[in-house]
Amino acid sequence: MSTQRKSMLTSGMVRSAIKDSFVKLNPLTMMKNPVMFVVEAGTFVVLLMTVFPGYFDTTDDIGFNVTVFLILLFTVLFANFAEALAEGRGKAQANTLKKTKKEVTANKVVAGGVKSVPSAELRKGDIVIVSQGEMIPGDGEVIEGIASVDESAITGESAPVIKEAGGDFSSVTGGTRVVSDTIRVRITTDPGESFIDRMIALVEGAKRQKTPNELALNTLLSSLTLIFLIVVVTLAPIAKYVNIELQVPVLIALLVCLIPTTIGGLLSAIGIAGMDRVTQFNVLAMSGKAVEAAGDINTMILDKTGTITFGNRMASEFIPVGGESEERVAEWAAVSSLKDDTPEGRSVLELMKTNSLRYDEKVAVGGEFIEFKAETRMSGMDLKDGRKVRKGAVDSVKKWVAAQGGSIPSDLDARTDGIAREGGTPLAVAIDNRILGLIYLKDTVKPGMRDRFDQLRRMGIKTIMCTGDNPLTAATIALEAGVDDFIAESKPEDKIAVIRREQAEGKLVAMTGDGTNDAPALAQADVGLAMNSGTTAAKEAANMVDLDSDPSKIIEVVAIGKQLLMTRGALTTFSIANDIAKYFAIIPAMFTLAIPEMHVLNIMGLGSPMSAILSALIFNAIIIPLLIPLAMRGVAYKPMSASRLLGRNIVVYGIGGVIVPFIGIKLIDLIVHLWV
Repeated sequence: MSTQRKSMLTSGMVRSAIKDSFVKLNPLTMMKNPVMFVVEAGTFVVLLMTVFPGYFDTTDDIGFNVTVFLILLFTVLFANFAEALAEGRGKAQANTLKKTKKEVTANKVVAGGVKSVPSAELRKGDIVIVSQGEMIPGDGEVIEGIASVDESAITGESAPVIKEAGGDFSSVTGGTRVVSDTIRVRITTDPGESFIDRMIALVEGAKRQKTPNELALNTLLSSLTLIFLIVVVTLAPIAKYVNIELQVPVLIALLVCLIPTTIGGLLSAIGIAGMDRVTQFNVLAMSGKAVEAAGDINTMILDKTGTITFGNRMASEFIPVGGESEERVAEWAAVSSLKDDTPEGRSVLELMKTNSLRYDEKVAVGGEFIEFKAETRMSGMDLKDGRKVRKGAVDSVKKWVAAQGGSIPSDLDARTDGIAREGGTPLAVAIDNRILGLIYLKDTVKPGMRDRFDQLRRMGIKTIMCTGDNPLTAATIALEAGVDDFIAESKPEDKIAVIRREQAEGKLVAMTGDGTNDAPALAQADVGLAMNSGTTAAKEAANMVDLDSDPSKIIEVVAIGKQLLMTRGALTTFSIANDIAKYFAIIPAMFTLAIPEMHVLNIMGLGSPMSAILSALIFNAIIIPLLIPLAMRGVAYKPMSASRLLGRNIVVYGIGGVIVPFIGIKLIDLIVHLWV
């Protein structure tokens, strides 16, 4: 995937974009971009004057008209090329996703057994059985079993994830593969409505909506275009009144140079590329509005379970009691967990590795695994040599030890209460009639979260953790994760309330979550980022889905949103600024044709009036393709205040937007003047 991210363009995408550039010349398509539609209309007028000179009362030079026509045509084509190229990147990603939509056979549960049917025949509510090595035939929820699922076809991540019935990790996606075990899945979508289908439609840009800022900028560009159109149309009769004859192609050239054609030609490409860059980071944005809103986020609300933490109780510490050693507690805790496939059991063995603690696996050879049951609330091993090892709820293990004739360590209750006060879950470990110690289970914070929250803080974003835990547990997790604030014992309505409170203060709020209880808050937030590992309800309520299920991915989303806004602002500044140089080139040249004495205004020292007009037009055309890489890649994002950012844009793109055209037009004129 990293290779794909580095490669911005391919030859196939360029060829397709060139073809689409001509297809987009359709006036009905061009009308969606008023600035470029005016340029196209001017191109058509010059073409008519060139092809049918007899129908126009004009003394225009045919060669000049042909040259103006070609330059204007390429101006429109270059603008179309920028938009088509940005759309092409989304289509390329969609084609990659379509490869995952292979027709697979589903084992559908029917009356009397299981029937093999094509996945296309599955409907919402159908039950299917998926075993090791088989593809999941459609989006659904695991209703029975636990399995390791390879989601690399969707997320690009090679590590499989655990999916199990119940909780927030039961959602599965069609096109992914079961690596181990067998699960029973209830299909939750009809054909054509699956997650991959929505992804394909979205990355192709079929449902892309313009953002409020983009609509405002479009309105500004349309207004400027209309104003300058009126100016140019009235300029001809005014000039004629004072006996100055202005040729129509020259007036059209003036209009094209006056209106903001550069940003007009690149605006769509900037918006599409912004959504595309989010997808490059494995985040699916439902609209351009969500991406742009991310750039202005002030507050971020995070669900704790499954978002900040892993969501499963994990072994974090071995605590000895009754004078035992940590090594001995860990050794027998590991033996009792060797055949325990629950998240808690696996975490015990993982903690052993992390702490470099040793145990002898041979001790358990030939032993009988005792599964956890609701009645006993314990699990463990009956060893071949007659010894019995148990781990489980403290009260249950105490009763079991007492039944064996053993005694209870005096410090057991104090240690147990200490874990409970910190919001953890204690599991007692015993062998035969002796309790050795406790396993401290807690909902572990995901690695690197503190550093990520520090980054958000530097970006000026406040983080608030919401959890149903008691205040003591919430405070412990909040301190470990490094969030700015937390809300304990929160219910779904509490999350919505804090979002609305922040929004009432004029702030934009982002929410990340993965559970059904997070869905209302995800829908209320300005940016709702759902985890792909979460429930279908959460993903449908959000306007973004993180395919990697990494809540800190919001940092990349925010950076891309800010980058989109910066890119649009920078190119708008550049577009308006470079018009100044074009004015100094074309306006003196236009009037010098009728009043030679006005040559004194030719401060750029251009060769002739005709070469000045053509040079300004040529620069106006070629600057669009030259800026395409910047529009698609985006302006480099650097955390800074709005005032510093404005100052930087004015210096780099404002002053630069004035200087570059002066140099460019002069260099082009040196060449054009040789043959005009």
